Parts: sequence; C-alpha cells; structure tokens
Amino acid sequence: MRHIISILVDNEPGVLARVSGLFTARGFNIESLCVAETENPSYSRLTLVTSGEDWIIDQIIKRFDNMINVLKVEDLSTSESIQRELLIARVVPTKSTRPEVLRIADIFRSKVIDVGPKSFALELTGTKDKLEAFVEILRPLGLKGVTRTGLVSVSREKK
Repeated sequence: MRHIISILVDNEPGVLARVSGLFTARGFNIESLCVAETENPSYSRLTLVTSGEDWIIDQIIKRFDNMINVLKVEDLSTSESIQRELLIARVVPTKSTRPEVLRIADIFRSKVIDVGPKSFALELTGTKDKLEAFVEILRPLGLKGVTRTGLVSVSREKK
C-alpha cells in the first residue's frame, strides 16, 4: 500500500539523513520526498511517499517517535488529506503545435512562466494523476524536460 508520511522535525543538520536511514535499513524506497521549513524556522516538515505493508510502515513510524529531533509523525494516507505536486515542463513546439500546447496548458490551468525564441516553460500544480496526464499529452507535442517537486500534503480539518 502507498503511504504518505508527514514528519515534523527540528531544523538541524543530519536529521534528514537519520530519517532516510530508517528507510534504507528496512530496504524501502522513498518514492517522493519534500522538505522545507515550517512557519517556525526552528522546524522543518518532511513529506515522504513510500510503499509497503501497513504493519511494516507502522513499525517505522514507531521508530520515528523514539528519534531525537522528531517532534510529530503522521501517516496521512490513513486520513483525509490535501495533496499537491508542482511540475515545471520545458516544451519546444513546432509552429503548428504551438497553439495546441497553449490550449492544453489553458485546459489544465497551467501557467507559462518562461518564453524563449524556440521554447517555453509551463508550471502546473495538482495531483499526481493530473501531472502525469499533462506530461503524456505534451510528450508528442515537443516536451523536452520535466522537473517535479514531489508530493506535499496536509491533513484536512476535522469537522
């Protein structure tokens, strides 16, 4: 099963290495990792995506609870959460495909963030499925490169 894990940590050197080391020690791949300071610069939030059996992920989460510098761990895949990724795509269209690329960008509500003589860059925020659909549609129209942030997620407010 796919798990989205949010980890609040002290913003100090070496914390990310210890967190990723727990996954390496268990032979798990981190499919996506996003790390940044929170509203308080003393803390960082790691959002990571991994796949594995629930009981093994539960063991890893319990290990995090005992780790120095880890303040809070949450498996967001077990509750309702808001999830987004950011993608930047470089497209080099032909004269004939340029209007089609811009039409697709408009349909997906992406932004043109850079324009050059032969190419432009598009920015898109959304779910993993939306981003993957966007890439597949652009591929035959001159897609030359894609960069993605990885998943960020926050739990929904409880009603």
